[in-house]
Order: sequence, then structure tokens, then C-alpha cells
Amino acid sequence: MSTSTRVITSATAIGLLAGAALYARQQEGVSSGPFQFSPLSGSAACVPGGAGTFPAEQPFLLPAGFVQTVVAREGDGGTIDNWDMHTLNETGPDSGRFLYHSHEVPTNGMVSVTDLVTGETRVLAQRIYWDRLDGLVWTPWHTLLTGEEMRPGRQPSVPDPRVPQAQAGLMYEIDPVTGEDVPLPALGARAHEGMRVDPQGNVYGISETAPTTVVNGVARPGGYIFKFVPDRRGDLTSGQLYALRITVPTGDKTGEAIWVPLDREAVEVDADAAATAAGATGYSRPEDVELATSTGNARGGAQILYVAVTDEHRVLRIDLREPSGGAAHDTALVSDYVRQGVNAPADFTNPDNLALDKNGNLYITEDTVSPPGMDIWVGVAAEGGQLSAARTVRFASLTDCSAEPSGIYFDQSGTVLHVHALHRTGQDLSVMIAPEKRE
Repeated sequence: MSTSTRVITSATAIGLLAGAALYARQQEGVSSGPFQFSPLSGSAACVPGGAGTFPAEQPFLLPAGFVQTVVAREGDGGTIDNWDMHTLNETGPDSGRFLYHSHEVPTNGMVSVTDLVTGETRVLAQRIYWDRLDGLVWTPWHTLLTGEEMRPGRQPSVPDPRVPQAQAGLMYEIDPVTGEDVPLPALGARAHEGMRVDPQGNVYGISETAPTTVVNGVARPGGYIFKFVPDRRGDLTSGQLYALRITVPTGDKTGEAIWVPLDREAVEVDADAAATAAGATGYSRPEDVELATSTGNARGGAQILYVAVTDEHRVLRIDLREPSGGAAHDTALVSDYVRQGVNAPADFTNPDNLALDKNGNLYITEDTVSPPGMDIWVGVAAEGGQLSAARTVRFASLTDCSAEPSGIYFDQSGTVLHVHALHRTGQDLSVMIAPEKRE
């Protein structure tokens, strides 16, 4: 060894070995299920409009062994832009045949539907008083729920005359055949995005605000996580809305929590204000929520709620069971499931939409501030029901850096991932991603 050769200390060697081990783990794919893959090493290079041209658009860079198919595009059947969330008809006749889309436009919002058998897309419903429709889910009683991402204090451009007291976005129940809608102010006037319904008929959601949200120069606390318990299962016109409050903190708004009841009349005006009055815990812009209700995965189950907290670069895991083993379900346990710099790399930023596969792996879209990096990540499920994901790896990346992946959603088979290419140069797209069929 020459005198100029670098001497590696024990500490340095240990650090290098640890870094190599971490890199090797990050290159591992999802360990089980139909979506096994080798992670992408980085984000896609930007291409104006995305890779490929009509009719062979390839909006996503995917791992080897996966294919993407555009099933609908902006303009089909009279549809408008801002294709946001997805859901299939999960139950009932022809389950899995109809793919519904919400359109997040400032006014005159729309829900459209694509028949995956015929390929036809049509407008299901459009209302002048729908502002920024976002979340979209299928209920156990065969209807659709959608909600407006309208922050408290921002009056809608055209208020719904049936709910004149609301000072923020409303949730609506829609007949999936006729398109008839019913407003649901009991679930709270707030900035709705992610929403999920558990088998008991309870509805979980958020307010996409933050503890420091400023509206018209006035600071308004927000960023709350909600649970709605109907007075009668299947009837969402009346019931009790709750907000989550940490009671035994373990650090950075995690720990044991309770669901605090909110004033029923106050939530119909401004659910954020009602949650603030009740001392609820606010996070910095929660967006989507996920329960294992549609894919029926064996790990995680309907007892675990995941919440993407965009501005905090993390995804929360909320155990809905009693920490002490009780059965009333009025308490919960909150922990970090995926977090930048902990079990996710530094370029994992602004988690937005969530989807669980059948094996408990959590797919996460990014809504980053600037390109590149509009990616889909996966929080790989750890063995033994751990409180956090084993690691977080990159599954897909948009090739059009003006766009963002939105509304990820697995079908019931767990073999097809639906996602929108939102804000794309040109037309928004509805895309199916699936493993390549092999003869």
C-alpha cells in the first residue's frame, strides 16, 4: 500500500457497508403479489407531452414487464379536463365494468364513466354548483360518493341552493345509473379529497387545509382527519362527525388518539372551525386516505387507515382498533408509515394519492412543486404487521413533467392499477397499468 492510499477507518467502513446494504434493499422489488417489480433508479426525463404520440401515448416510465393502456382521454363523450380520482363499481351487476372519474374544475363540475367492455366514455352527471370535485369512492350500498375540495372561508362561485349555510366544500352521493345527486352536509363543509367507507358504513376523510392556512388575510387552523358515523347504515344524511386528536403523543403528532365528537350543526357550516373548537390535531395538508376495503388485501385490512400528509412528506398509519384492545373504536393509534429521510429517500416528496394492493403494499403518487419527480412510489409492506413500511421504492414516473399522476386505484383482482395523467400537456388521460401477459 502506498502512502498516498486513503486509509479507511472502522467507522467509515461501517458507514460504507451500511450504505451499500441500504442501496441493495432499495433495489429489491415488492416481495409478493402480481405487481412484483424492480424499482426505477430515478425519475423519467421530461418529454414535451410525454413519450409516444396518439394513439400510442406512453405517459409513464415503467419497470420491465409492465404495460400501460390509455382507456379514456379528455374530450371523450363530452368530458372536460382535470381528470382527478377513480373508482370502479365494486359490487352489484357487472361489478368492475364501469370506471368512474371525477373532474376537478372550479365550477360546473363533472363525474364521467368509462365502460371498460365497450370503451365508451360518457358524462354521468354535471352540476353548475359542483366546485373542484375530487375524491370519488364506491359505497357498500352501490352508490358513488364524491366531494368538493373547497376550503373553508372560500365561498363557492355558485352555492348549492339546498345547503345555503355551507362555507366550504360539500360531499355528494350520486346514483351511478341516473346521475341524480344528494348533498351530504352532515359529513362536514370542508376541503374534501380522499374518502373511504368501511364495511360498517362509516366514512373517513380529511380537510385539505393546514394549521397555518390563510384565507383573505386571516389564519384559519385546519388539516384535520375525520370519521363520520351515520345514525343508520347506508343513510349518510344524518350522523355524527368526529375529528382525530392526539392524546398521548410519541412525537410529531403521532401516538394514541381519540375521536372527538363535533357539533352537528356547526360542521354543516365549517367543519374545520368545529374541529378547531374541539381541540383536534391538525396536519399540514392531508390529501388522500386509504382503507383495504376494495381490494380486500390480507395484510393491513379494514382496521388500518392510511393518510397522505403532503406538506410533511409522510404517510400516516392509523390503527382504528382500541390500543387497549377494546371494542368501542373511539380511540386510535397514529404512527408514521412512510416518511422522507426515515424509510423513504430524500426525493420522495409531497405524497398525494394512495392505493393498497392485495398484499398490503401501499402505492403513493407525488404532487411535487417542480419537475422532475412526478412519480408513483410503493411503501413495501413489512412482515409481521409493523407500524412502518419496510422500505419505499419508485414504481413509475411520468414522462410529461407538466403532469401529475392522480387517482391511483386497484381493481378487485389486484392486477390492474388505474391512474390519471392529470394536467398533462394536451389531453388528460385515464391509464391502466398491468403486468405484461406472457404466453
